[in-house]
Amino acid sequence: MTGSSNSSSQLPGSEPAAGQLSSLQAARSAVAALARAGVRDVVLAPGSRSAPLAYALAEAQVQGLVQVHVRIDERVAGFTALGLARGGKRPAAVATTSGTAVGELLPAVMEAHHAGIALVVLSADRPAELHGTGANQTTAQDAIFGKFPAAEANVGAGEDPAGAITAAFDRVGGSVPAGPVHINLQFRDPLVPTEADALGLGPASTAAPVLPAGAEHTPGVLADLGGTHRTVVVAGDGAGEIAAMFAQRAGLPLFAEPSSNARFGPNSVTAYRLLLEELGGQIERVVVFGRPTLSRPITALLARPEVRKALYVPRPVNWFIPGKRPETLISDLPALLHFAGTGSPGWLEAWQLASAAAEAALEDLLASEAELSGLHVAGLVWHHSDGNLVLGSSNTIRDVDLVASGAWHPLDVYANRGLAGIDGTIATASGIALAHGIPTRLLLGDLTFLHDAGALLLPNGETEPDLQLVILNDAGGGIFTTLEHGELGESDQYRGVVERFFGTPHQADIPALCAGYGVRHQLARTTAELTAALQAPVHGRSVIEVPVQRSGLRALHRRVQAAVQGAVG
Repeated sequence: MTGSSNSSSQLPGSEPAAGQLSSLQAARSAVAALARAGVRDVVLAPGSRSAPLAYALAEAQVQGLVQVHVRIDERVAGFTALGLARGGKRPAAVATTSGTAVGELLPAVMEAHHAGIALVVLSADRPAELHGTGANQTTAQDAIFGKFPAAEANVGAGEDPAGAITAAFDRVGGSVPAGPVHINLQFRDPLVPTEADALGLGPASTAAPVLPAGAEHTPGVLADLGGTHRTVVVAGDGAGEIAAMFAQRAGLPLFAEPSSNARFGPNSVTAYRLLLEELGGQIERVVVFGRPTLSRPITALLARPEVRKALYVPRPVNWFIPGKRPETLISDLPALLHFAGTGSPGWLEAWQLASAAAEAALEDLLASEAELSGLHVAGLVWHHSDGNLVLGSSNTIRDVDLVASGAWHPLDVYANRGLAGIDGTIATASGIALAHGIPTRLLLGDLTFLHDAGALLLPNGETEPDLQLVILNDAGGGIFTTLEHGELGESDQYRGVVERFFGTPHQADIPALCAGYGVRHQLARTTAELTAALQAPVHGRSVIEVPVQRSGLRALHRRVQAAVQGAVG
């Protein structure tokens, strides 16, 4: 798709050439169109073909239109932009050069699609006459991300991209698209400013564009309730505070995942996935907010044919295909409240008592354990985080889901649950920390850290996020210990295979890695040491490494399950 020439979209500095724009003029137009659409942060990875974008962004930053962040690795750049979009609750962009650089963005685009994040990709490209000729760094970039973008445009060299960008945003609902947008921009030489279109690096003569209103759904007045039922509220990733408000208004138990940002208040049930084994058979109805992905017991609950289910969908979501899910779709709160009704007599109280008993049993058990574990760390990190908290995939977020009490909640909790991958976790957290300058803590495992360690590389002069990484280091993939593979690994026949292919043991020197990137590092081997480290202010980038044992993890979870069952049985 291409746009028509629109000289009014240019940033100050030059006039369009007759008939066609220079590469710098086209780049200026693209940046101006993005700024008008509400993009305030752009992450740039260096490259030659993307040079016009780099110069236009430098000019736009001086003029106060955007804030530019530079990253060397395109995959890191993509996830940093995703974090900026998620933390800022507005679209953020990533700009790259041509070739494999664009392909490096696919994981971030996939996550943005499944999580409904407004990630804008600006990919620089060779002009059409070089495609199919074997020219350097030239490949098929148009539609390279397949079905994942909510909208995309391919702008020919010399054409004004403003119309294409505006049309792409219009097609996905305006200023905050519910998913990624891909704008492929072809540029011809010259790729640097000329005398005719020299950079304007003076202060902006006009005010920065007014930011659009946030995309958060604001609930209206809650309607009357209908009937009494043994209903529960399930809050998955991105559900928001409305799920907790809904549960309290209807008097219903709340099963809230950590990244739902609904895990607070008197209706929040601790260790709900274990309690489902004791009380779950009585459930008649389920109301779902957001996208639950963490718990197999919740998945099993939602698959039960005798349980009536409703999914709150106030606006379209990318991952949803009609007819694929069993829930009734409800888009307005009065209808949802009528479906849920109020809890049957004693229904909420039964879950609250069970939750209190489970929480006490967990506290007693963990206090009696001689060795520090992921569950200890999860509880301490949750309790001592008053800024943003980002949770890595695999065991860390599941540990928090098991032990985090609804009596406390960090400012905002984030996780890449669109596809629940471990890639890009540090970069995402960096973007979240930079979005509003809020101190941010990231809890992650050692493999997740090692997968994205390159995100610790910060070019000279770039803004350093206030980001603290708490690394649960069990020297391998602990998540598989708690799954079926862990049971096989207890036998002599499969122990070696499971350890090699799933445990993936390693001897990486994390302190040396941190030193190489200039990031502060400290060890915390005990509860007291970890507590002291977590109570210090989060300033700049730092790492707290917590060594734990992976070998006893499966047995620990058996003890946890037995303790909870004994407390509520």
